[in-house]
Amino acid sequence: MINRWLFTQIDNSALIIFRVFFGFLIAAESFGAILTGWVRRTLVEPQFTFNFIGFEFLQPLPGNGMYFYFALMGIFGIFVMIGFKYRWSMIAYTVLWAGVYYMQKSSYNNHYYLLLLLCILMSTLPAGNYFSIDVKRNPLLKKISMPRWCVLFIIIQLWIVYTYASVAKLYPDWLDYTVARNLMLSRADYPIVGSILQKHWTHVSITYFGILFDLLIIPLLLWKRTRLAAFCISIFFHLFNSFVFQIGIFPYLSLAFSVFFFSKERIHKIFMPKKEFYIDNEIIVPSYKNLLIPALSIWFLIQLALPVRHWFIPGDVLWTEEGHKLSWRMMLRGRSGHTNFYIEFKDENSKRIRVDKNQYLSKKQRRIVNTKPDAIWQFAQFLKKEHKKQGKDIAVYVKSRVSVNGKKSRVLIDPDVDLTSVDWNYFTTNPWVIKYDKE
Repeated sequence: MINRWLFTQIDNSALIIFRVFFGFLIAAESFGAILTGWVRRTLVEPQFTFNFIGFEFLQPLPGNGMYFYFALMGIFGIFVMIGFKYRWSMIAYTVLWAGVYYMQKSSYNNHYYLLLLLCILMSTLPAGNYFSIDVKRNPLLKKISMPRWCVLFIIIQLWIVYTYASVAKLYPDWLDYTVARNLMLSRADYPIVGSILQKHWTHVSITYFGILFDLLIIPLLLWKRTRLAAFCISIFFHLFNSFVFQIGIFPYLSLAFSVFFFSKERIHKIFMPKKEFYIDNEIIVPSYKNLLIPALSIWFLIQLALPVRHWFIPGDVLWTEEGHKLSWRMMLRGRSGHTNFYIEFKDENSKRIRVDKNQYLSKKQRRIVNTKPDAIWQFAQFLKKEHKKQGKDIAVYVKSRVSVNGKKSRVLIDPDVDLTSVDWNYFTTNPWVIKYDKE
């Protein structure tokens, strides 16, 4: 049974055309990051970056280095699209994107995490075996089929993402339209649709459509009778998100996934009519079977476990942010607040001196340092290192008030704790983040 499900050979037109779409989109992501100023604002202008904790060794290249870094990523994206040295190009892009992802989190986005997962996946798939420069140079690489697990892997990964995104929305602030109302409020000045986005019926529609779309879109695409309607709904949903939320390539990447849901015959006929269609359905058990099955099992166990870890961490994840990342908790809350940092020279018995954050942080960085516990802790460590260079030992204390989804602001960080004296707990709570009962 396992051999039949995983290793039956099927036509590979869907994977080949997806590779072309994927390569184009990751190239656009890379070049677009330069042209829109994202690289400048996030990696060039700041004095330092808020890395994922534990990845402090990843630092932006000096000078204009990050522009060349992203340009190189874009070139590798083009190589993936045209199938030139496909495997090495895809691996190279994956390594470079992982560097960017873990190097900064001022612009943390669930979509960036999904892109990292997809890059890892695409590095393992035989997506360069047709319609590629590699095949033109070496016809022996040409194949018109692939094992079924290639498609199953992608579909199951997407199902996990969408299902967790739907379940995460089942909480009071989403269900009473608070989140939708707050999200649309900042878009009131949009031409033509700005006023419509402020209507109550719009907020109700966004609230329930968001839950139902994420929960049902994969099953509806899998079922032949609802597939076309689901695809049309998907086009509307993703184009709406692209226009309203301006979230880069993700809506178009999501639409590109549709090639894996339509019948192999239809995808072949639409995109590759000149290609020979594979119909043999032969089962070929590869030599890597004993490695593949454990690897897939571990991968999906991790994907299923990460989004629920916050249930095992004290406190409300919406408040503490502990367990929020890597969990498909998308567009669930808005955070606002203000945080003041105070240093105290340990050897001088001095009074606490307020830190001017503007001297160290960009506008984008100040936003996360005002509301995110991990960024607050990291900035305290940064201040300690900066003063240590001057031969001074300091303590750092914080006074902060934070509001989630426009509610009354509350104290986030224990003001009596020297943040330079505490470690960051990766897998459990940090006691200096003040907890409140869930509302």
